[in-house]
Amino acid sequence: MTASITLCWKKLKQGLLLLSGLLIIMQAGLCHAADAIVTQRAHLELQDGALSATTRYRITLPGPLQDALQQGVPLTFRLTFELTRPRSSAYWLQLRRWFEPTATMSFKLGYYGLTNRYRVTIGGLAKHFNTRDEALAAVGSIAGWRVLDLSDWSASEQQQARGRIRLELDLSQLPRPFQLNTLGSDEWSLDSGWSNVALPGAD
Repeated sequence: MTASITLCWKKLKQGLLLLSGLLIIMQAGLCHAADAIVTQRAHLELQDGALSATTRYRITLPGPLQDALQQGVPLTFRLTFELTRPRSSAYWLQLRRWFEPTATMSFKLGYYGLTNRYRVTIGGLAKHFNTRDEALAAVGSIAGWRVLDLSDWSASEQQQARGRIRLELDLSQLPRPFQLNTLGSDEWSLDSGWSNVALPGAD
């Protein structure tokens, strides 16, 4: 009887040690993913009756993404703004757009081996950079991005405007073989997480 209890205790202890080890690994992976994109600036302002956002991020590419970029695989990052207040307006916008974000913008980062230069494309505009760090600094960095027309809102309603912003790697834009590599890998899941934003002086 004593031997059976001792054996069960040893198995339970081994199981607890294995579980704690897995939790540590998972936590390290989540921290790594969270640190890959860090929000440095995110705020709103009113410009000519429109709600505008200004953002800046620090992006650190994990090894597999650096390798993919050097192989000529473009990386697309999606900047998303969602209106959260006033709640009635936020709900109506989501309903009207079938629960899509209020506004989105894409940044495509590419590397060209022949010229040894990087290119960041925003819509139809492109800019070239000599180093990867310079190019990454441009991804997600924007000023005066018009995210919502408030011209038909009253002054008090405009001041109530609240939202949240995030930048993330758009895995759906990767070539299919690379999409398979993303399954179960935290190194491919880059996301700044949501940052709450409001107009200056708002309560």
